[in-house]
Amino acid sequence: MSWISAEAALALLGTKPQTLYANVSRGRIAARPDPEDPRRSLYRQDDVERLAARQKGRRPATTVAAESIAWGEPVLSTAISTVANGHFYIRGQDAAELAKTATLEDMAMLLWNTSAPADFGTMTTTGADTGLIAAYRQVAELAATQMPPSGRARSVLIKDSTLVVSLVASAITGARTGPVHERLAAHWQRPEAANALRCALVLLAEHELNASTFAARVTASTGAPLAAAVLAGLAALSGPLHGTASLSIGALVRDAKRYGVETAISGLLRQGRPLPCFGHRLYPDHDVRAPALMATFTVPALFAELAETGEKLSGEKPNIDFALSALVAAHDLPDDAPLQIFALARCVGWLAHALEQIETGALIRPRARYVGELPA
Repeated sequence: MSWISAEAALALLGTKPQTLYANVSRGRIAARPDPEDPRRSLYRQDDVERLAARQKGRRPATTVAAESIAWGEPVLSTAISTVANGHFYIRGQDAAELAKTATLEDMAMLLWNTSAPADFGTMTTTGADTGLIAAYRQVAELAATQMPPSGRARSVLIKDSTLVVSLVASAITGARTGPVHERLAAHWQRPEAANALRCALVLLAEHELNASTFAARVTASTGAPLAAAVLAGLAALSGPLHGTASLSIGALVRDAKRYGVETAISGLLRQGRPLPCFGHRLYPDHDVRAPALMATFTVPALFAELAETGEKLSGEKPNIDFALSALVAAHDLPDDAPLQIFALARCVGWLAHALEQIETGALIRPRARYVGELPA
């Protein structure tokens, strides 16, 4: 794997440094510190050349296919959600508008395409422990015993889906009745945060074919129980590039408190490192979920300054992970609250995709493009 300097990358791309930094921030170009000078960065040559070739003309079909599972061309048909023209739509409705009044229970009805009211306070069993460990354990146990979906009516599968979310909700909140966002607020003893938590759950319930949703959908395509699909989603969500991305802003916040916001941000950018929790590859301007969530609470002064200065210096705006971190700071929620909120909300979306995949009856089985050696 070859790495090149910023000057060489800019020469290949024919762009300004800000555009290079934006591509790094959006994950299109990998970067790492220069071993000979940690103040400078090196950029993965393959990534730079791929972007440069994309700007010059049409790519070969093999290249398009190879990039389809990495922020490339769509690989599955869905009627659930899409990001288009800078907006996020769920079954044709603007997610930012839905987040003004909807609850997670409302989102389940919409995403699962059912008229049956969702109640996630029933059919639950929970032990003394609460949190993500309890949620993982209970979903895993259910995945081992729940019946596979084949040959079962959709109304029964909706009940199975409700049971899965109920288990996760009770494992995380320790409560059994009432809307999920109120149970979360009561569990964390922050009743004033209930509306912001409601909004966050709605905005995070679904987001097209992200990594965890793809994992859940692949699992569902094998005919596995719905709980197994959710377990696959939870496993993928645990990665630092996905569900725990909001934790990555912690170091920037600490440096901003110690050295000042502009010094902390410019220090990252001078090393060619992307600003954590800024920008999103699917949105040409900004992640529309972030302002929708931050409108529900008073953003702490430090986060407001980070957002303003970060946009000024990088050209990128805060994303939903930034908004979740700001929510945690505003209401003094537990450090792992973003992941708990994310997991609980996204269960509803994973199940929507699992149900849709079951209806197709198709196994998701992509081919690999082999680049190793073959025998003579």
